[in-house]
This record gives sequence, structure tokens and C-alpha cells, in this order.
Amino acid sequence: MAREFTKVGVVGLGTMGAGIVEVFARNGIDVTAVEISDAALERGQVTLTGSTDRAVAKGKLAEAERDALLARVDFRVGLDALRDVDLVIEAVPEHLDLKQRIFAELDRVCKPETILATNTSSLSVTEISVATSRPNQVIGIHFFNPAPVMKLVEVVRTVVTSADVVADVEALCARLGKVDVTISDRAGFIANALLFGYLNHAVGMFEARYATREDIDAAMKLGCGLPMGPLALMDLIGLDTAYEILDTMYRRGGRDRRHAPAPLLKQMVTAGLLGRKSGRGFYTYERPGSPKVVPDAHTPPAGDAALADGARTIAKVGVVGSGTMATGIIEVFAKAGYEIISVTRGAEKSAKVCEAVKTSLNKGVVRGKLSETDREAALGRITWSATLEHLADVDLVVEAVIEELSVKKALFASLDEICKPDVVLATTTSSLPVIDVAMATQRPADVVGLHFFNPAPIMPLVEIVQTIRTSAETSATARAVCATLGKTGVVCGDRSGFIVNALLFPYLNDAVKMLEASYSTADDIDYAMKLGCGYPMGPFELLDVVGLDVSLAIQRELYLELREPGFAPAPLLEHLVTAGYLGRKTGRGFRDHTRR
Repeated sequence: MAREFTKVGVVGLGTMGAGIVEVFARNGIDVTAVEISDAALERGQVTLTGSTDRAVAKGKLAEAERDALLARVDFRVGLDALRDVDLVIEAVPEHLDLKQRIFAELDRVCKPETILATNTSSLSVTEISVATSRPNQVIGIHFFNPAPVMKLVEVVRTVVTSADVVADVEALCARLGKVDVTISDRAGFIANALLFGYLNHAVGMFEARYATREDIDAAMKLGCGLPMGPLALMDLIGLDTAYEILDTMYRRGGRDRRHAPAPLLKQMVTAGLLGRKSGRGFYTYERPGSPKVVPDAHTPPAGDAALADGARTIAKVGVVGSGTMATGIIEVFAKAGYEIISVTRGAEKSAKVCEAVKTSLNKGVVRGKLSETDREAALGRITWSATLEHLADVDLVVEAVIEELSVKKALFASLDEICKPDVVLATTTSSLPVIDVAMATQRPADVVGLHFFNPAPIMPLVEIVQTIRTSAETSATARAVCATLGKTGVVCGDRSGFIVNALLFPYLNDAVKMLEASYSTADDIDYAMKLGCGYPMGPFELLDVVGLDVSLAIQRELYLELREPGFAPAPLLEHLVTAGYLGRKTGRGFRDHTRR
């Protein structure tokens, strides 16, 4: 049987430590909360009472429950107060020498059977444990911020941690209502190892001026459904904390240069731009500690006038293609009031696209999102054609054909001959170089990428991809069109993966490598990212939905263009694709979907 923890100690009462105290006290466990000084202790008390008062105000905690919770906490200065606890969790700043000194003192103070735990998010639990004479009783218990809310706990065992200690801590996590994933001692564990490579990549993207901070963050929120954009998340975490985690992962994790902190990150930390807590980071905040972003010198101008500046007038739009994406784009433009000419290869394909658009619009009516009058008006704006020549007088052409460069280049060469001057020619490619398509025409200044996300009628994001030949007028037109469609257009350069895929797929590839190394299971990795980071889907769920073959193709494109060794596709991903395990569409990918 697992041991019964009746009294625990928490060392360090910052945001995380105070949150851990609350978690234990909420679950009926007495807590000795320890700080280094009276002033620090008072700050910890204020943090805890503030959190519980907010819970009462929101109706999530009764006043009597709050009072009982606070009565379970004994606030003390000094580690000597921890002599009779069953478990101690350390939650002090991420400095190895500091943690080692604390654990050496805890080893002296605490009774022999006490479990000593660290809440470190990146440091070696093993290196912390050897500061004691009981390394077999040292374990990592990594809560996520805010601890009372986040369900995930990473339980980190070293090579000498006792199996009984692991079992006792797992049982404790269940008692606390947490979902635990048990892993071995490796840099970054699961969540941070996957999260911080992605965050660092986003900082590098911003540093290279590939896209604005607003566009990078909007792209990942709207394109992937993430709760926060990467740069806003860095500000929340604290740039100094992020730097320390990345630096530790780089040194401990095989010196993968993708974990080497971006130079801009070090400069910002040195300059005191630490994020929300200092009032300035990638964004500027109302005051230190405030979550409210205020305009600064880098804030883009707002309003339709800024979007429309230099834009051409678009009234008639041609859409070329007959697949799911083309069908969705036709619907989006028709509902927005544009006159549409849909061009497919043959009357039969046109009939199928027409039927698909009608079906989708009918669903909108049934769900109350569209009136019957609006549905009929949208259908009345669409002309169905099997001839490219019917695009002679359109103002914008959106190409949504198969992702093969030769096919797209041939199409754009034909459009170049057929379409009128000043037409904007747009490709919806998600991975191919837009410049290659543009140079198939005699008017590369008029060519732009408009990467819609699937399903186009629902997904609010469009990546506007500028080549080095795209004119300012063409870009302005693309931005204005996206605004008219009710979409958020984010502007980026013509580089493999654009914003979303360039940040998303290396993260997915890292997850596959983690599974391949037998560090954790697919289920635990998915749990870690959903429960620890608030992602809507775990990486393996997402890979099976996207399709492993599609994911592999995108990862290969990223690797071939950027030549980043860390972007090389995981062998396990290649093997699964070779075996025909492509995800949900074949019934099996990382999971067997035929049994569900």
C-alpha cells in the first residue's frame, strides 16, 4: 500500500510554491510553508490568500472551504520547521547550486523516511539528489503553473529513485486530482523539451524579421488553436526563466542548437526586458505584473484604412480547383459578397464542387448560422466553368490545385496569358516556394501566396506570403481581401513552412523522436502537451489527423530548405509511412483507429 502523507512541506513561496501549497491544502493535507525571510514569507501569504479569495469570488470555493484551507497552512521561516513532514517539495529559483544547498540542509533536518522532491522544470534531478545521503528518496514532482488549475504533474525518477517512492508519489498525485506522467531524468522532461524548442524557434523567426510579433502569435493561436501565441507565452513565463531553461536543455540535452537560446533572448534579459513581470518583453504592458498589453512603437496601425492603403479593387474572383480547399474558398468568397467564377477540369467536377458548396451552405442554414436568403444569394454569385478563358476579366485568381510544382507553374503560365493586366494571382500552396510559381509568369509582382487553412469556411487564419518580387500594392490587396472575408491575414516571407508549419512540424517531429527513444509513451506525451500546455490535441493525435505522409512531406521540405540538422525527419515517422500507417485515413498511424 502507498504511504499516507499527512503533512508536507513546501520550500519557496513564489507563484509556483504558493500554488503548490494551495493544491495540498485544498485536498485536506497539512502544509508547512517555508521561506527564507519574514518579508518573503509575507509575500507568499499574500499570494496564497489572493488566489483563494479569487476562487471564492468566482464561486469555485466556498468561504468556509477557504478558511479551512488557510487553517491547514503553517507559515514558517527556515528549514528547521520541516523536521516532522512526510514529504518536502522545493520550489525555489532554477539555480542548481541553490537547490543542492537546500537539499543538503533538508537531508540534515528531515526525518530519515521523508521523501525529498524538487519542482524543477529543467535541471537534473540526479544532480540535485547527490547533494543528499538519500538519493534513492529524491524525486522530481513538476507541477505546471498555475498549480491549482493545471491537471498535469510530471513525476521524474532518477536511476536510483526507489520504486516505492515513485509509487507513493503517483498515488499522491491521484489523491490531489492530478494526472501524472512518470518519466526518467532528462533535460526538459516531456513538456518543456517539446515546448521550448518551439518557443525558441519563434523568437528566432521574430529576430530575423520574418514576421511581426503580432502575426507570429496570431498565426499559432488561429492556425493551431493554441491558447497563447509563442511570444506572448514567453512574456508570461518570463524571458529570464525561458533563457535558463533553454540554456540548461542545450547543455544537458546533447547541445542541440535549436535549444541554444536565440541571441535576441539573451539581449532582452540583459536589458531587463523580462516580460510581464518587468512590464516589457516582446510586448509592452500597462505596468509590471499586468497582463494588459498596451500599444508601443512596434504596434501596427489599426483600422480598415491601414489595410486598404494602396489596395486594388476586387469585385470578381476566380477559383481554380475542385478539391476540399477549393470548395471551401468558393464558399468563403461567395458569402462575403464577391462574384465568383469556379473553374474545374470538366463539367463533372464542376457539378461535384457545386453540390459540395450547396451541402455546406445548407448545413449553415440548419445550424442557424446562415439565412435561406443569404444562402440563395451566395449561390447566385457563383458561375460554374470548365474553361480557364472565363477568367479573362476577374480581378483576383485563387489557385487551389494539387501540391505539385509543375502543375502550378503550368497553370500560372496559362493565367498569365489569359488574365487582364493588374489581376492578382494567388496560390494556396502550403509548402511549395511561391517565387517558383510567380516566375512562371511575366508578372511576378502580381503574384502572392494566400494560404487558407482547412476547413476554409471555419478557420479564421490566412497566411499572406510575399516573395521578393511581390509588389506592395499586391500585398495590400491581399490584406484587404482577407479583412473583407472576415479572416485574419498574417504576412510572412516566402520560406518553407511559412509561419504555422515551420513552427508546428518540428515540434511534432521532436515528439516522434521522443517516442522513438522510448523516453515516454504516445499517451503520456499527448497528456503532457494537452494538460501541461493547454494544447487542443496532443502531437500524436494531431499527426494521425493530419496524415503521417503529409507530415513527413512537410518535414522533409523544411529540412531540405533550412538545412537544420534537428529538422531531419524522425526515422520512426519515415518507417510508419513506408509501412502504410498514415493515420486516421488508413485506420492506423501512431494509434490503431480500427478498434475505436
